[in-house]
Amino acid sequence: MSLLDRLRPDALAAPESGIVAVMNYARARGTDGLIPLWAGEGDLPTPRFIADAASASLAAGETFYTWQRGIPELRQALADYTARLYGRPATADRFFVTGSGMHAIQIAIAALAGKGDEVVYFGPAWPNFAAAAGVAGAAPREVALDWTESGWQLDIAKLEAAIGPNTRALFVNSPSNPTGWTADLETLRAILDLARRTGVTIVADEIYSRFFYAGERAPSFHDLIEPEDAVIFVQSFSKNWAMTGWRIGWIEAPPVYGDVIENLVQYSTSGVAAFMQRAAVAALAEGESFVAGQIERAHKARSIFCETLMATNRVSLVPPEGAFYAFFAVDGVEDTRSAAFRIVDEARVGIAPGTAFGPAGPRFMRACFHRRLDEVETAANRLADWIGKVG
Repeated sequence: MSLLDRLRPDALAAPESGIVAVMNYARARGTDGLIPLWAGEGDLPTPRFIADAASASLAAGETFYTWQRGIPELRQALADYTARLYGRPATADRFFVTGSGMHAIQIAIAALAGKGDEVVYFGPAWPNFAAAAGVAGAAPREVALDWTESGWQLDIAKLEAAIGPNTRALFVNSPSNPTGWTADLETLRAILDLARRTGVTIVADEIYSRFFYAGERAPSFHDLIEPEDAVIFVQSFSKNWAMTGWRIGWIEAPPVYGDVIENLVQYSTSGVAAFMQRAAVAALAEGESFVAGQIERAHKARSIFCETLMATNRVSLVPPEGAFYAFFAVDGVEDTRSAAFRIVDEARVGIAPGTAFGPAGPRFMRACFHRRLDEVETAANRLADWIGKVG
């Protein structure tokens, strides 16, 4: 028996990240002058007031084990933030601090699905949910969004047909990475009604809810749910507050799930460092002006990037309703993985190939436009020039 033969087949089957493959390709050749639009993060560092809160906590000696569910101050701050954002009461016993949004997803999967179970999600999709479900032994099942001239659309009938007796969870990412698809209230209500009828639990990833270009925030299941609804929200501090490297997030769930979630935190990370949680409290308490500035800049960048590419008349692209990605296809370009490598070499722009986002998106490419506006303009012009030369 080889060393690899000793590993679980589900772990061995975990797919390589198509995004990281392009990043590694570029790094091996040197990234001088390259504008990186491949990763889902902005270019701003974490604001000083957040970092200072972590430093003060460290200086005060908060370096011991702490509350598995999260320090009470942060859980209350999350409840207050959620109540302000959605205009509905929220209590601290619904909130659980995790070691990133990805950790929140893993805990939700571990609580809901395993060998012999199915989880349904919408594609094209950020690959981590399906991969995490597969590693847990569950079978991920994609329901493809339909590409139309007005953007991406969900066919509720297609979703209903995908839910079977073994379906345990429905993962809803809205606004979506990578497409920017954002469910309206009517669509969310139809999804919730379907989940109620079938007994399937919704895992709601609304991490990009603040990055919405037609209002203060995107429509949310918070606008519709009742206390008895089986909806688990997975969230992150990464995007709104420029904290991607901190790895801190949260779960919002019915309080009855509390003991199970606490146990799963205990058996995975044993809790999030107290000084990181103090930083998160500061983000929620003092970060609204920073978040507003982030959204304003992303809105401008969306216009710059999308209008430049659409002016080539050679792309399939509708400006996204939410999130901060342009997901576009180029006429005559079918192999987007090879194209991503070429774009690194020939245009000095880093993008992610659609092959990284599942079966529904291979002819598209994703660019994160959440960067300094002059860089976004330069990158868009370089891509437009490249598009004009291919085909």
